Amino acid sequence: MSATINRQILLAEKPSGKLTPDHFRMVEGAIPEPKDGEVLLRVRYISLDAANRAWMQGATYRSAVEANSVMAGGGLAEVVATKSPGLAVGDIVFGDTGWQDYAAVPAKHLTKLTQVEPMTHLLSVYGVAGLTAYFGLLEIGKPKAGDTIVVSAAAGSVGSIVGQIAKIKGCRVVGIAGGKQKCDWLTSELGFDAAVDYKDGVLFKTLKAAAPDGIDVYFDNVGGDILEACLPQMKNYGRIVCCGAVSQYDGAPSPHGPRGLPGLIVVKRLVMQGFIVTDFMARRDQAVADLLSWVSSGRLKVQEDIIDGLENTPRALIGLLAGENRGKRMVRV
Repeated sequence: MSATINRQILLAEKPSGKLTPDHFRMVEGAIPEPKDGEVLLRVRYISLDAANRAWMQGATYRSAVEANSVMAGGGLAEVVATKSPGLAVGDIVFGDTGWQDYAAVPAKHLTKLTQVEPMTHLLSVYGVAGLTAYFGLLEIGKPKAGDTIVVSAAAGSVGSIVGQIAKIKGCRVVGIAGGKQKCDWLTSELGFDAAVDYKDGVLFKTLKAAAPDGIDVYFDNVGGDILEACLPQMKNYGRIVCCGAVSQYDGAPSPHGPRGLPGLIVVKRLVMQGFIVTDFMARRDQAVADLLSWVSSGRLKVQEDIIDGLENTPRALIGLLAGENRGKRMVRV
């Protein structure tokens, strides 16, 4: 290992409004030494997720990211030194590496991965995005052939995979995305039956036209106004999969809604359930096997959005929150 400097991106201050590059700063330090039970990792790719923004606001399913600490984030990394019998130099792992070149991490907090080509698929379709889509749709949504599935943030890392799995399972799929280009991509490239542009100002009406018989499963990545538009269009005994609430992460002014929720849940006998993908990790191998077979047979297309350079990670996250990406966004360190 010839490098001697570890570049790190810190959260310089917690944002109170919209996230900007000024909320981050890059510093240089020494490469850490792994302690007993730890491994030293060279970070190859950093996963960018809307949840990164939520971690700045307070504790979620993980502790909050504090000011002047290394920005937290999942990463795909290579073991370059080890003080753990379970991992060897050269192994590829996934874990909370943070936004930096090198990280010393307890081996017990890392997932050793089978090497595939391209490696980036380990962060997208075989990583958290693909597993979130797989378990969220199949375990929480419980789709049946012929069901109408609606997914928000449908051109994003999770939504684009949810819609394709729903098609594989014989469902009618409607995606909600921002802008005509994304909507066209969903229907022409990914095989969605319809796509609705939430930016056109008539979401409820266009959604009604796209799903005239109502919605059996709504896979919710955004919350807020889009969830509010979907709720009255749910069929009796419909399922709502609560995966994220990106509309409320980045300094949204007094986020509301959805209004009328309790009454609609009772009258329509809806099931509305949140989940975290780590709940299902004991069954990861089966999920990856299914995803691998769908990708290799061409039934599931993988879209990745790779940004080069650790120094560009803040702007890449800000762009993700603004909906710039198509498919899984990550940074090649």
